[in-house]
Amino acid sequence: MQKNSIRRVMVAVAAVSAAMVMTACQPGDAESGADGSSDAPAATASSPATSASSGSTGSSGSTGTAAKPCAATALKATAYQAADRPAGTGTGAAIVQFTNTGGKACVLQGHPTVAGAANGSPELNVPLQVTPVGTASPVKLSPGGQAWLKLTFVQVQGEGDGYCESGSAPVIYPTMVIGLPGAGAHQVALDDGQFAECDGTLTATAVSATKPS
Repeated sequence: MQKNSIRRVMVAVAAVSAAMVMTACQPGDAESGADGSSDAPAATASSPATSASSGSTGSSGSTGTAAKPCAATALKATAYQAADRPAGTGTGAAIVQFTNTGGKACVLQGHPTVAGAANGSPELNVPLQVTPVGTASPVKLSPGGQAWLKLTFVQVQGEGDGYCESGSAPVIYPTMVIGLPGAGAHQVALDDGQFAECDGTLTATAVSATKPS
């Protein structure tokens, strides 16, 4: 009797142990283990990284819609005498203002070419020697936006017709033709007089978003 009781107890223990092993190996418990928990957050974290990468690509692709150089037909150019100019009786210095009259934003950049228009006729222009001053940076103009550059001439001295310190004769132009890289040529007249200069030379700033004096 005692031996049979011992056998029955051992069989019962073995059955319980086997049941515990089977329960421990269920798939649901394996997924809820430590390894399964760390895998889920890692997969979730990779999704924002992928999205960020896609967004970056989209952003860089948008540079294709950047503003184009201003067309000559989209610009209105005007000129007036500068407040800060060399002493003398001539023009001394002039500000040229460009206004974007188009319906889209555009970009201006660079130093100008300058020619005096004899008799006010562009086809009879006389190219002047321009010394560029300052760095040329792109200026984006929204519709109606403005940009400026400054021309500083060799000043006419004296009264009446005046004289040039170099000994050459002063020259007067009713208008001047101002050219900008990629933006065409523009004929401008001063709003208060004519262009009087000496020696056919001048300095010119690059077009800028800051209005010069």
